[in-house]
Amino acid sequence: MSGGLKAGFWVQAYLTRLRLRDIPAFVTAHGDDDAGAVLVKLNTLDGRAEAFQRGWDLASGARQWVQLAVGEERDVDEAIARQRGFDPDLWVIEVEDRQGRHLLDEDGLS
Repeated sequence: MSGGLKAGFWVQAYLTRLRLRDIPAFVTAHGDDDAGAVLVKLNTLDGRAEAFQRGWDLASGARQWVQLAVGEERDVDEAIARQRGFDPDLWVIEVEDRQGRHLLDEDGLS
């Protein structure tokens, strides 16, 4: 996480922000508390899903959330499983929201 922010702390803050908006979310894979990367799966509860990971905007050098996968939930789950195979310290948070809200575009979450 940027600025030395520990992954476990960021995850708890994100879950709290979601909870305050009544958006259910669950940690489905507990990564490294200090330096683990975070992947967010958005489940729209209609058989479809999206997965987001943090990446770099090459033009500005800023960190941003980018879409890793989108489509049928099973396909997104397979993409997440592949990422976990590469990175066993990866956190996975599943957000469940029919409206497609994940809050990753809000200030303080990049």
